[in-house]
Amino acid sequence: MPPPATAPGSTPTPRAPLRSHSAHDHGACIEEAMERARTLCAGRGARLTQLRERVLRLVWSSHRPRGAYAVLDDLAQQDGRTVAPLTVYRALDFLVEQGLVHRIESLNAYIGCTEPGQTHAGQFLVCQCCGNAAELNDPEIARAVAEGARARGFTAVRQTVEVIGTCPACRGA
Repeated sequence: MPPPATAPGSTPTPRAPLRSHSAHDHGACIEEAMERARTLCAGRGARLTQLRERVLRLVWSSHRPRGAYAVLDDLAQQDGRTVAPLTVYRALDFLVEQGLVHRIESLNAYIGCTEPGQTHAGQFLVCQCCGNAAELNDPEIARAVAEGARARGFTAVRQTVEVIGTCPACRGA
């Protein structure tokens, strides 16, 4: 996706630090994400089916990127019956197309998008200890990558930056 338009000389919006494991109300986080998804899909005329909503809720079940087969296993546990992998992949594809989740390529996993109504390049901080990930969305990083690509004659179609490191909670442990 192209980076968001930013006025020359403007600074990116400051972002919150990575969430503390204990101080974060994740239930509220999930419900807010689900409500935004319903609103965005309704506004776009996109069909957020019951299965797609369940898959989105499972992706949002933690701040750790979730693989398709983990989602598939959770659906099977909830329903007591198996779901075809293709069904889950189609739901995930829909959620990615709608900008509700991002695919973290290096992990072959998905994470909920914190700014689903805005077009933006994905930048992720992934903790190598606990597996949590945080979305960065810094327009300056997106701009630097896009300019570097253009300078080399490269046409970027989508950009995802993944930074592996240690989150504050794990560093303090």
